[in-house]
Amino acid sequence: MTKKPLEGVRVIDLCVVWAGPFATMLMGDLGAEVIKPENPFVFQPMTRGAIARPPKPMLALAAAWAGGLPGNEPGARPWNYNPTFVSLYRNKKSFTVDLRRPEGLEVFRKLVAVSDVVYENNATGTMEKLGITYDFLKAANPKIIFVRVPAYGSTGPYQDARALGVHLEAVMGHTLLRGYDDSDPSTTTAIYSGDYLAGAQGAFAVMTALWHRERTGEGQLIEIGQAENASAMFTQAIMDYSLNGHIQETIGNRDVNGRFPCGVYPAKSPGTAATQDDRWISIHVETDEQWAAFGRAIGGPAWASDPRFATNDGRAAHFREIDANIAAYTAGQEDYDLMHRLQAAGVAAAPVLESSRMFDDPQFRSRGFFRKQTQSDAGTHEYVGPLWKMEGTPVEFAQPPVTFGEHNDYVYRDVLKMSPEEIDALRAGGHIATEYDPSVP
Repeated sequence: MTKKPLEGVRVIDLCVVWAGPFATMLMGDLGAEVIKPENPFVFQPMTRGAIARPPKPMLALAAAWAGGLPGNEPGARPWNYNPTFVSLYRNKKSFTVDLRRPEGLEVFRKLVAVSDVVYENNATGTMEKLGITYDFLKAANPKIIFVRVPAYGSTGPYQDARALGVHLEAVMGHTLLRGYDDSDPSTTTAIYSGDYLAGAQGAFAVMTALWHRERTGEGQLIEIGQAENASAMFTQAIMDYSLNGHIQETIGNRDVNGRFPCGVYPAKSPGTAATQDDRWISIHVETDEQWAAFGRAIGGPAWASDPRFATNDGRAAHFREIDANIAAYTAGQEDYDLMHRLQAAGVAAAPVLESSRMFDDPQFRSRGFFRKQTQSDAGTHEYVGPLWKMEGTPVEFAQPPVTFGEHNDYVYRDVLKMSPEEIDALRAGGHIATEYDPSVP
């Protein structure tokens, strides 16, 4: 079988929430052995869930991505099937150890000695409180690659600020830029794209560091400030100000390059936003020729042939009128039917899919976007698959989302070569477990 790109590389995953776990997931997909140490006495919020043992009424109030457990039932081990966790922890291994105690830190030191990468994205100071510094890691393994992904960097006035992707967005200004020009910024919904950008950049950084180590024999410390990295989401606004002195404002769904019309329009829907089954279609006209083709594709209404709209400058001057006319038409059209007609005419268009409809999309199906996985607690479900397809090195699911402490025997016995007596002592001390301690709520 063809060797995967990162096969033979061992990564220690000290990550939480999204930005870090997404990076280590990418590395696991590419063949790295990713090992996650987990503490039976400390629950990591928003990683294996909001709390370890959520009551059923709490699940009914939680967002689907944060608390949508199978059948809306907590079950015996809800941490093993929380949606945030299972979406990011395929192709990984879990073992348990309490890093706060000297014997736990010694276990970690031994693991570092036989690993290639340590990756973490905790709040600044968290690792230092545990005694896990770059000097500590280098003493255990001089060639170790240590990647840190703090929200705002480990120095400067924001270094101690806690943040999720939504907070990065606000501080960087993206929340203002991606709003609507007729709405207050406080109405802008939360997104977490900065996490995924940091994860992709972090995985790339690890691969470049591995390449560097192969050439020089040197490990290194890498820091990725998530806020700085997230600025890639609005590069055009930064460049526009830097080069032209122009401060961009909110433009909703319009084209940043000023081509009209461009927007998201209502489609024929079985319900409304209140029932969460309203439907929408995105349409983007880039040239005058496409505008003429658009008019023909929708049956040639009089407003579409209005000479005021024949050029992009004219459409820019009257875009609200055009948008209103388009919306009145699209509201009676099936989104996929309209998409096919417009695409056949050379006009970019696509439905805006509520997540459950993605499973029926023929493009996703033909590309193998979703893959079935069976996990002992979560059961069988479809998950988003690996992001690459490569002929020479197939990228597949090697393992379903990992359960808590699933690889205790493998790590302690096979990787760390510990004796049965040493393992028994750690188990008696509570380090080795497959469930969170009863003291954890």
